[in-house]
Amino acid sequence: MAQVKGKNIDMVDFNKFVKYSKPGPRYTSYPTAIEFGTEYSYEEYIGSLEESNSKNRPLSIYIHLPFCRSACYFCGCNVLYTSKEENKDKYIDYLEKELKILSCHLDTKREVSQFHFGGGTPTFFSAEQLDRIIKLFRSYFTNFADDAEISCEIDPRFFNEEQMKVLKVGGFNRLSFGAQDFDEKVQVATHRIQSLEVSSDAVNLARKYEMDSVNIDLIYGLPYQTFDSFKDTLEKTVSMDPNRLAIFNYAHVPWLMKTMRKIDETTLPTPDVKLEIMKYAIDYLQSHGYKMIGMDHFAKPDDSLFKAIESGEIHRNFQGYTTKGGSDLIGVGITSIGEGFDWYGQNLKKLKEYESAIDSGKLPFEKGIKLNQDDLIRKRVIMYMMANFELEFTMIEEEFNISFQEYFKEGIESLSEFVQEELISIDDKKIVVSETGKLLIRNIVMVFDPYLKKIPENQRKFSKTL
Repeated sequence: MAQVKGKNIDMVDFNKFVKYSKPGPRYTSYPTAIEFGTEYSYEEYIGSLEESNSKNRPLSIYIHLPFCRSACYFCGCNVLYTSKEENKDKYIDYLEKELKILSCHLDTKREVSQFHFGGGTPTFFSAEQLDRIIKLFRSYFTNFADDAEISCEIDPRFFNEEQMKVLKVGGFNRLSFGAQDFDEKVQVATHRIQSLEVSSDAVNLARKYEMDSVNIDLIYGLPYQTFDSFKDTLEKTVSMDPNRLAIFNYAHVPWLMKTMRKIDETTLPTPDVKLEIMKYAIDYLQSHGYKMIGMDHFAKPDDSLFKAIESGEIHRNFQGYTTKGGSDLIGVGITSIGEGFDWYGQNLKKLKEYESAIDSGKLPFEKGIKLNQDDLIRKRVIMYMMANFELEFTMIEEEFNISFQEYFKEGIESLSEFVQEELISIDDKKIVVSETGKLLIRNIVMVFDPYLKKIPENQRKFSKTL
């Protein structure tokens, strides 16, 4: 049973933590994407790509396949809705053109440690189209590591055996299935009708083709969701025996995503209910052999994520939690984000602008940021704590030649409230987050983010932390 400095987690009064429900970053990057700008120029971006070749870090390739047939109202991804096959074929044509330009600046013979199809709905592309995309990328990136993680996001409603065969032959070894919630009322409210049978059939197909890892995504905080309804969803999900689960806090950002405006905000569960849901999920999954990885992932002991948390080698990036740290993330396709040692770069979000850039012979770069030394130090602290829930000061001091307590004096002082609430403990050597504190990790690491302090709280355009 999880403990909180002598308190059983079941005895914690979550109502008093509702005050921490405030807008805050998810920290899939630091600095966060709102700091990306055009001050980091196209020429600087190209320079960063070319400079990365000399460092010879492994590559993590992300391909954004943006198309969906219809909107899921909870979705915060950049998607395009279409029913025309020619639109998807044309998009693949432009991926090919983008790769040709990219190969002029990036050494595509570098080792690939991670390769991921995201969306959108990647499996909204036909088996033939997926096969074409895989062969296209493998014609450029030929040096895959023996233990490369090759993964694809799957919508079980658009998944068949022909697609599964193509993925298997293409070397894919991990599939991530979107389930979100199995309650009918929640599904109707979110415009995502998907039966347990459909999800189970998709998972069984992955098992048939011997995928190394099967992941299922759930979301808590959806309209009409209750503690009891989510409990039922969780039990049904565990019955499918996934290797990993991701249980995301619904990010309600209707000012960014128009489809979210179709959700009646009065039907969303309150922060205290959401905390109870997540607390129950943690207890339930731990009792069924899963270990909590970061703030929203869970893995079985035989999964690479579990092994990485045991050895302290877990990392966080735009694809969530990963074992493949120390690599350069290269984003391909509209809106994709890349990440190097000291830079981020994002592609154009609008299809016509994306195509126009490529037609002019340029990569579809829109904006980004070059990190200074302070950014690098704070990135290391924030991203490590987001993944590992603790931080030894000597690690940062030796890496950056600083005194942690002097450099972060203001941040440490700001943590005093969390110490009093027994959400963290601090001594002369380290910060350790308690079991309850893990539910509020975003709030905790925000004290180390000076960019956030420049924005008044009532003007912060982030989803709420609870």
